[in-house]
Amino acid sequence: MFSKEEYINRRARLKANFKSGLLLFLGNEESPINFFENTYHFRQDSSFLYYFGISAPKLAAIIDIDEDKTIVFGDEMSIEEVVWMGRQQTLEDKANQSGIGLVQPSSNLSTYLKNTQDKKRAVHFLPPYRAENKIKLASVLNLEKPSLPFIKSVVAQRSIKSVAELVELDLASSISADMHLLAMQMTKPGMKESQIAAAIQQVALKDGGNLSYPIILTVNGQILHNHYHENTIKDGDLVLNDSGAETKMGYAGDLTRTFPAGKKFSTQQKEMYTIVLDAYTTAVEALKPGIKYLDIHYTACLTLAEGLKEMGLMKGNMHDAIAEGAHALFFQCGTGHMMGLDVHDMEDLGEQYVGYSDELKKNTTQFGLKSLRLGKELQTGYVLTVEPGLYFIPELIEKWKGANKFADFINYDKVEGLKNFGGIRVEDDYVITENSYRKLGKELAVSINDIEEIREKAY
Repeated sequence: MFSKEEYINRRARLKANFKSGLLLFLGNEESPINFFENTYHFRQDSSFLYYFGISAPKLAAIIDIDEDKTIVFGDEMSIEEVVWMGRQQTLEDKANQSGIGLVQPSSNLSTYLKNTQDKKRAVHFLPPYRAENKIKLASVLNLEKPSLPFIKSVVAQRSIKSVAELVELDLASSISADMHLLAMQMTKPGMKESQIAAAIQQVALKDGGNLSYPIILTVNGQILHNHYHENTIKDGDLVLNDSGAETKMGYAGDLTRTFPAGKKFSTQQKEMYTIVLDAYTTAVEALKPGIKYLDIHYTACLTLAEGLKEMGLMKGNMHDAIAEGAHALFFQCGTGHMMGLDVHDMEDLGEQYVGYSDELKKNTTQFGLKSLRLGKELQTGYVLTVEPGLYFIPELIEKWKGANKFADFINYDKVEGLKNFGGIRVEDDYVITENSYRKLGKELAVSINDIEEIREKAY
């Protein structure tokens, strides 16, 4: 946990946004794998972690604005739990570490909430994403809609990272860089993707942390979120590794590197990689407070499209091509997203509220653009990813070619020869500073020369 003062100050800043009512936080419960007592690794709800810091199941908490009370609801360990799990820190001690002196049994929560409603006071809650919490809310409160003021207040606060949080995010990105370096150092033709995925997962776990999301380690980089790890790596393949570590405190890293399975990129692979790297560099150099990330995304898209035009894969005016969405044949997703306690930070609260604003509405219809999770104006303290890529998806190429879609911008005859190329992505994590940006974590090879130098030493 952070210092007691950190959590007290966070809750105080949140309370200042409300004149009355009650703020309800539901923690997560254990998630069974195949029977009740065989569970997945427990992960606390991120907003609960942010304001209370207690990583334990079956908890809830309230901030009562009118009564000026903060209460954690949960149960101390039973003797049977002590027998099986050993004596652990009490819930009361954990609450004290978070600056909370009031702890009540779980059974008291429903009564407290009903009494609040009987007094005609508002109960604010955040959007539930787990079935058990949806059931709790329906049975106890009979409320249909989460509180928009609560959502917006939490988003505004969690978006600006504190000094203590940036220490954790630097650590997460550094561990993630170690994972990626190991992958580049150990990969050889003849290995299974699963061997590399297993090795880099060990890096994430060895200091008490975890993965921040399931590993994407694949020779089929055109599949955007590919968790299949059974392919045998061959010389000539490109290996795309999108993986990140989560620190013990719950903060995420999210990096991607694409490297050759052999010692060198092929000429064609170098051409494509250079286009992606140019888009990445151009996007990074545009980062600063006050700029819309939507404009960063368009900058990356334009660089990708101009590079593809030089290769003869696209034609015409690239500004027009991007406006119409023709480039999305090759770049189907967004250039980046917010990051913090979640790898897609606060996505459970709604992309419109996290990545956009009242003035800037998310485009939810245009293919490619609708996958951009972040578009709003950047502020000092935001942490985000930059991750352009090129993806040659055979099924999508065939579909668009069959419909002669965007024929004024796409040279399908030339694209046809690259249907089996795969995909390339480059990704790093950045914090927006007072006037510019800073890359999080330790340095990791990204240039063709530096990656090939690592690959040479792997043999």
